[in-house]
Amino acid sequence: MGTPVDPVPEVIRRALAEASDTPGYPLTAGTPALRAAIAAWVARACGAGVDGLGVLPTIGSKELVAWLPTLLGIGPGDVVVVPSIAYPTYEDGVRLAGATTVRADSLTAVGPTSRVRLVWVNSPGNPTGRVLPATHLRKVVDWARERGAVVASDECYLPLGWEAEPVSVLSPEVCGGSYDSVLAVHSLSKRSNLAGYRAGFVAGDPALVAELLKIRKHAGMIVPAPVQAAMVAALHDEEHADEQRERYRARRETLRTAFTAAGFTVEHSEAGLYLWLTRGEDCWETVDWLARRGILVAAGVFYGPGATQYVRAALTESDERISAVAARLSSR
Repeated sequence: MGTPVDPVPEVIRRALAEASDTPGYPLTAGTPALRAAIAAWVARACGAGVDGLGVLPTIGSKELVAWLPTLLGIGPGDVVVVPSIAYPTYEDGVRLAGATTVRADSLTAVGPTSRVRLVWVNSPGNPTGRVLPATHLRKVVDWARERGAVVASDECYLPLGWEAEPVSVLSPEVCGGSYDSVLAVHSLSKRSNLAGYRAGFVAGDPALVAELLKIRKHAGMIVPAPVQAAMVAALHDEEHADEQRERYRARRETLRTAFTAAGFTVEHSEAGLYLWLTRGEDCWETVDWLARRGILVAAGVFYGPGATQYVRAALTESDERISAVAARLSSR
């Protein structure tokens, strides 16, 4: 269903343990070592030159997604654009702020409104695995800047490109080398199996990051010091991330082959941690068909009204269980 099950790498567990004797309050902004590690990783993974003033650790990525509209001062009368098929927390965050959600994948579909304050993009997408090209992302950034809106890019699955190479909103070909009004949201939950640590970060416009930091200090949105130390170790070590990526690649191949042979169509899914599947029927019929075979998936309707004939299958089960899924599908 989407929860990581593989072990936390030893290098990260060791860093957490060594930092366990930290009786003082942690820094909301992150330790200098963490800010430097985030900036270095963003440079490698996103091609961006964001310095320590343009990064901020978060209590996982979901917390930031849910509270970003509120933290940006968005409220009643304002509009937030989210993908038409999307992670539900985008819309939940808009509701928390009392603003209005517009679901759209095309800027022309948003219309002439001047009330847009925030535009969410998600590439690779959850649940679809769709990768947005740099040209599309550049148009979104230009459009938002013309209207004084912020672009927040959820890039939690950026390292998991399979059939397409995802590009960050912080890439020069997208943002033009300027991070004004642009934020990228990242997580170590999938890359490093740290869902239980609640370890994420945001990077981009230093002015926006400074405003987020001010509010987060007062709101107590602080990543614990041992987790910050663990994040430093995770961000500096690529070996464990490469190993985990290979696990997911192999599981993806097994599941893709099995679902296709069982009559499913795989749409998008060129990157990320999921397969976006359909049998051309109501998603609850598909959920039931699979559940009767001991296979649990997420109903597409959870992600938007345009996904009523789809289900989402995650790559986050053990090799043994992934093999069991393939066997159950083949003996249908």
